[in-house]
Amino acid sequence: MSLDADALVDRRRMRRKLTFWRVLAVLVAVVGIVAVGMALRGRSELGFGEPVSAQIARIGIWGVIRNDQERVEALERLAKSRAAKAVIVHIDSPGGTTAGSEQLHTALRKLAEKKPTVIVVDGMAASGGYIAAMAGDHIVAQGNSIVGSIGVLFQYPNVSDLLKTLGVKVEEVKSSPLKASPNGFEPTSPEARAAIAALVADSYDWFRTMVRERRGIDGELLAKVTDGRVFTGRQGIELKLVDSIGTEETAIAWLAKEKGIDAKLPVRDWKLDPRIGDLSFLHLGGAVLLEAAGLGPLARILGRSGTIQSFESLSLDGLLALWHPAASD
Repeated sequence: MSLDADALVDRRRMRRKLTFWRVLAVLVAVVGIVAVGMALRGRSELGFGEPVSAQIARIGIWGVIRNDQERVEALERLAKSRAAKAVIVHIDSPGGTTAGSEQLHTALRKLAEKKPTVIVVDGMAASGGYIAAMAGDHIVAQGNSIVGSIGVLFQYPNVSDLLKTLGVKVEEVKSSPLKASPNGFEPTSPEARAAIAALVADSYDWFRTMVRERRGIDGELLAKVTDGRVFTGRQGIELKLVDSIGTEETAIAWLAKEKGIDAKLPVRDWKLDPRIGDLSFLHLGGAVLLEAAGLGPLARILGRSGTIQSFESLSLDGLLALWHPAASD
């Protein structure tokens, strides 16, 4: 029996050693692959090696828009690309912060000054998403896409009644009445509300001016399209918010007709955020690593999805150019 016990102990010890060296080998392999991938990225314009032929670049703007300097730098690199003869920007976004939307619009306008740029609205280009869309030379939308929601809001919770119920009082000392107002711990004073209203009005005026100048809309029509509502792509045609109904093929046809771009050029994806975590081979390596560590279910989720999903922050600070029925209606 003692011999059997010793053999079992030795077998377990060998198994642990084997697992350790397997994990170490996977780690070394992943690090090596990442190093090679980053080296290739450093020499490339489109993320994975220097393109050898002319092409149309495809980029995407998805989800909530925030300030993103890495995205700005990626657009600057795209503007300098010799291979990209034109750019198609797919947008599916309800907007986000007003400052982030302004930053994205400015970066896309600089790109459009260098490359013919067409916007394709997939699901929606609402509020800040529409600010981004107006940066293009031409806007294509599907008939049932959502566009518009031209307006600005400033939201904040007020829990003063709840604090009263709980018997909690927040004390504060501040340099002036409007410092840190509104704060949500007390009823909003008329002075604080007026200050926030002035802030929103100034940002809204900026948004309206952009619509008037970029889309050539004025008078009663401008008042109609900037009252905060959303429109379908078909309605957007009549209201001059959209230039044509269609898809990416429609955008390519417009580039060929209006900008002289060869419609047969291949369309290549340009990643605006080629961070390490976006590299599929790293996800695969991570899945293998998790499997070796005994976290099989998580490994299978990672390997299947190719990405680790993260929740969008439920709070956005500052002025918002955002459309969502629960947030804006």
